[in-house]
Amino acid sequence: MAPQRFHEQFGHIQRSMPGVPLAMGPDEDARFLYEKGVVLARAGEEARVVEDTVRAHFTETRGLVPEHVRRIGPDSDRTGVTRIRVGDPSLGDDTVPHALRALREAEERRGRRLVGRNHVVHIAVNACPGDEPVPVARTGSPNPAAAQEGYDPGTAVRVLVVDTGLVHDHRAYPLLAHTTGDAQLDETDGDGVLRQYVGHGTFIAGILAAVAPCTDITVRGTLNDAGAVLESEFGARLFEAVDQGGWPDVLSLSAGTPAEGDDGLIGLDAFMRELRGQRTLLVAAAGNNASDIPFWPAAYAALPEYADSVLSVGALRSDGESGACFSNHGAWVRAYAPGERLTSALTGFDTPVPYLYQHSTYDTCRYGAGYTCTCQFPRHTGVLSEGRESTGAKPDQVMFDGLAQWSGTSFATPVVAGLVAARMTALRERDPRTAGARLLADTTDRAEVRGAHVPALRPPTWRPVPVPSPALPA
Repeated sequence: MAPQRFHEQFGHIQRSMPGVPLAMGPDEDARFLYEKGVVLARAGEEARVVEDTVRAHFTETRGLVPEHVRRIGPDSDRTGVTRIRVGDPSLGDDTVPHALRALREAEERRGRRLVGRNHVVHIAVNACPGDEPVPVARTGSPNPAAAQEGYDPGTAVRVLVVDTGLVHDHRAYPLLAHTTGDAQLDETDGDGVLRQYVGHGTFIAGILAAVAPCTDITVRGTLNDAGAVLESEFGARLFEAVDQGGWPDVLSLSAGTPAEGDDGLIGLDAFMRELRGQRTLLVAAAGNNASDIPFWPAAYAALPEYADSVLSVGALRSDGESGACFSNHGAWVRAYAPGERLTSALTGFDTPVPYLYQHSTYDTCRYGAGYTCTCQFPRHTGVLSEGRESTGAKPDQVMFDGLAQWSGTSFATPVVAGLVAARMTALRERDPRTAGARLLADTTDRAEVRGAHVPALRPPTWRPVPVPSPALPA
């Protein structure tokens, strides 16, 4: 059974995509979302094969009229993919699984996958969040703390963060004084309450700036809409993000999706091919499903042709000794970094901002971990939790005053991106891919994750956070 939070988030993501019918599955344990009644194919000959094969199959076996199978998107843009309608979602029957089965024989003949679901790509605390942010007093300090090196615009490493945008008061946080990019859209609702995931991109930029102060960080609000976008649009948005300022040294991406198959996302084919020909290093989050199912694009790191251009990152728990309960894992995850209870900038520097928790914590870890993890502590009652109304429990509200503590592979990712950038500065390394490879090769620290001893990248300014005792309110 998929985790409760995944189900709670489904409606939130669906509301952010009006007019797009979404489905889960097909196996709930896979924990991905996709567009009903639509598949993706590469434009041109492969799209024609998909159309003809599905049309013939459906006409013979399901009684659909040929017009139900048709292209509904352009097939000439830079991503090289097209959306193909394979049924009528208004009829209530999701025909995507049937279409995929119909194409298996054609794929076997051609020797490669011709079609895929139109997945929902989401920030890596979205569909199944590690936790929600917890306020930290303005008198607190970031963790990782700011490194001692100064900022030199002449030698600064260029880092692009593709995420939600920057909150309006981010420059009040000294580490983000020279960070540029897109503004976060609609920070609060009509009642002045902070919307879910607002500050995600700002939090990431704060971690990057702390680990590697000599960086020019640009944050693009590619995922401002509840942190979610259809795969069919994601490749084009990534191209737009890099085109605005040119390919960066490091691209920090805390978003992705599980998917069927082991060869990536059709919607990202063109972007990933172009990335491979650049010098940019993509540092990507492994996701928060506590699963070994590959999470793309992080899982491209396991494909030989992308081994030097993609670095996938999982999360360590707050004491840094082992994997966080929520972190994805497996041979496709190249490194792990602290990702539980990190402290960085959120919002509220100008005026404190209220927030209502969306998810309730649990009595025990939802993934079965044996430590007091963020599933359990600190305690909240959330708006989206089932059964709340029957108990009369009110959702908990807090006030953010600038800093926050937050958990997820979303935040382990900028730790590693920052370590790569810091190494480039310290050793005057001009090639980010070489810097990333040498960072991993020189790392002797290890942590235990699901029985495996994995590379652990812990910044020198990061401080372990004691795991709360189970004797405390959990």
